[in-house]
Amino acid sequence: MLALATAAATVAAAGPAPASTAASTLTQQSQHPVAPSYTNPLKLALPSGAQAESCADPDVIHGAGADRHWYLYCTSDALTASELGPDGKPVLHNVPMFRSLDLIHWSYQGDAFPTKPSWVSGFLWAPEIVYRNGQYRLYYAASDTSLPGGGSAIGVATSASPTGPWSDSGQPVVEPQGPVGGRRWIFDPEVLTAKGVNYIYFGSYFGGVAVRTLSADGLSTDPASQKQVAIDNRYEGTNIVVHNDWYYLLASATNCCNGPLTGYSVFAGRSRSPLGPFVDRDGVSLLAGRVGGTPVLAQNGNRWVGAGHNTVITDFSGQQWMIYHAVDRNDPYYAGNVGYTKRPALIDPLDWKQGWPMVRGGRGPSDSPQPGPAAQPGERTAYRPRFVVEPRPTRLYKSLSDEFRSDTLSSQWTWIRQPAAGSYRLDDGQLRWQTQAADLHPPATPLASVLAEPAPAGNYVVETKVRVTTPPEGCCFNYVQGGLVIYNDDGNYLKLASVSIWNTRQTEFGKQVSPVPAGYPSYGNAVVGPVGVTAYLRIVRQGERYTSYTSLDGKRWDKGATWTQASTPNTKIGLISMGGAGFSSNFDYVRVSRVHFAPEASGKSGW
Repeated sequence: MLALATAAATVAAAGPAPASTAASTLTQQSQHPVAPSYTNPLKLALPSGAQAESCADPDVIHGAGADRHWYLYCTSDALTASELGPDGKPVLHNVPMFRSLDLIHWSYQGDAFPTKPSWVSGFLWAPEIVYRNGQYRLYYAASDTSLPGGGSAIGVATSASPTGPWSDSGQPVVEPQGPVGGRRWIFDPEVLTAKGVNYIYFGSYFGGVAVRTLSADGLSTDPASQKQVAIDNRYEGTNIVVHNDWYYLLASATNCCNGPLTGYSVFAGRSRSPLGPFVDRDGVSLLAGRVGGTPVLAQNGNRWVGAGHNTVITDFSGQQWMIYHAVDRNDPYYAGNVGYTKRPALIDPLDWKQGWPMVRGGRGPSDSPQPGPAAQPGERTAYRPRFVVEPRPTRLYKSLSDEFRSDTLSSQWTWIRQPAAGSYRLDDGQLRWQTQAADLHPPATPLASVLAEPAPAGNYVVETKVRVTTPPEGCCFNYVQGGLVIYNDDGNYLKLASVSIWNTRQTEFGKQVSPVPAGYPSYGNAVVGPVGVTAYLRIVRQGERYTSYTSLDGKRWDKGATWTQASTPNTKIGLISMGGAGFSSNFDYVRVSRVHFAPEASGKSGW
């Protein structure tokens, strides 16, 4: 809390305060009105009385000077399914703007761009709002331009008011890059001023994330200053948070807009410099082929999936909050437009533990009433961090666990589609299984083999250690992988694997579903923590919720996304080695254990 932190700093400077003074400070704090509670998503009221159904890639700023309002900006999208244009399709609004006094209830203030800037031929995405020198600057990604050769770029418009009217600069702040036909994705601007220098971050999967110095007026950049800060094929939606003299790069990964199977999640790396290098909790760089990133926000098994593309604000009590978009897996699409994913805006507190950020003490997105933010001076939030104690394995199911110390497979295992003779062996305490030029994605063929055993009834933990022998760097070995599956049948399973994705090596937690309604996806994926020479993979079952964990050493684990899947009498635990021939998945063990779920911990946010 800001008031208590200030009091603590005064005590540190002047010596211990009398007990009566400390008590008085706490009494004054307790007399501040408590901010109201909220339930996600944010309430975005339109003039018609309807609620806006989507606010993707949200950004928020508090008004300058005596202005008591907060302002919210959204990527260009339809606001409702019912507002249709002459073509019968939902009307697209170019950067909708909203205003609020409490950060929960918002009113529509129009579109920032009633008409697109003349040099923009594509969409206006991912707004970034800043206030500098008495002027609001609204940055945006132009998905395509009418400039020679086309390509995406970053633009900016300015105004004396947070709701415009906006005057576009008429040219890119960051220009299109790369050869025609293979342009880099210049998306998702993020502006930072540090030690008197302005920076702008940008980029996405095709080309990765980079940073440049930004001019004093915010209208241009120096191409010679460009520096890569995250590898391609992993991150987008950069947000920079400064905490205890560290610069934290928060960014999102995987498909943003995959309906009920969206697995978008937020990760972090940190650096002492705004120019990087940014490394995760394990010291792995976001530039590495075995790409780094510590999970910050991931879906937890409630209705919200695909939580990401965030911004961070600090309320008037000193508590930080993450505002981000997500997908309601029970209502993922605009009515009448299957495939057009709605991404409403959510808010939840951001906490810090041992120098790393996490949302709601590690719980992820909320879908029940929560203590609200202190959106106005004099308010206080009732929120207090309570950190999750992660479940841990206890007693082994010995009949379901295997250290692979024999020279033949144990009788617990059965093959679903026997692999080719000589393509696997047990040797030196490992199951060494050649990767197959096959997949588990019917109706595509050939279908990969699964080495399977019965799953236990009730909750459990399954863990393996695997090394996939693809090179640590370089492209391309798509999508060679080895790992675990929770297998109902070929069309219904969960998969946690070490996988090669273009020039990166990642851990992926995927879900396959069939049959699905027309137009719906059958596969979705999230990614988890970094891959080392080997990957430790763990799935924890709690009812119908299965949560992914990965580790570099088998001791400190990164928690990733949760998928839900119904269990059947035939549900199996399995191993896979697939995605392309020429390599091997070497498994050290499979351990299936009972699981202990500890009571929730409580305490301060830490340093």
